[in-house]
Amino acid sequence: MKYLVDSDYVADYLKGRPTATDLLGVLFQDGMAMSIITFAEVYEGIYYGYNRTHYTKIFHHFLKGVSVLGITRSIAKQYARMRGELGRKGQLIDQPDLFIAATATHHNLILVTRNLKDYQRIPNLNIHQ
Repeated sequence: MKYLVDSDYVADYLKGRPTATDLLGVLFQDGMAMSIITFAEVYEGIYYGYNRTHYTKIFHHFLKGVSVLGITRSIAKQYARMRGELGRKGQLIDQPDLFIAATATHHNLILVTRNLKDYQRIPNLNIHQ
């Protein structure tokens, strides 16, 4: 497993947007995972969006090739270190994004996201460019 995909790319994949489907199609070959946080965010979009049945089917198909990584004690400790360091600098980001970043760094995965504004603040986080 080499990549951790963020919610923005999964949402675009479900909508069939070529920028996401093309990129994720290539990255599947090297192994891809998502955080349980991303899993929850995507399901929120499915439950409260339109055409729930359609997007649920696509998401279930997507999940066949993707590992879902939970929050372990080690990831929670990594989150605490990141949050403390960002807080000290006055650069906090949303808690869900911090858990996703902690998951990526803990598993030494490259984060696939377009949310560069927030994630670039985190030292030692590898972001797919």
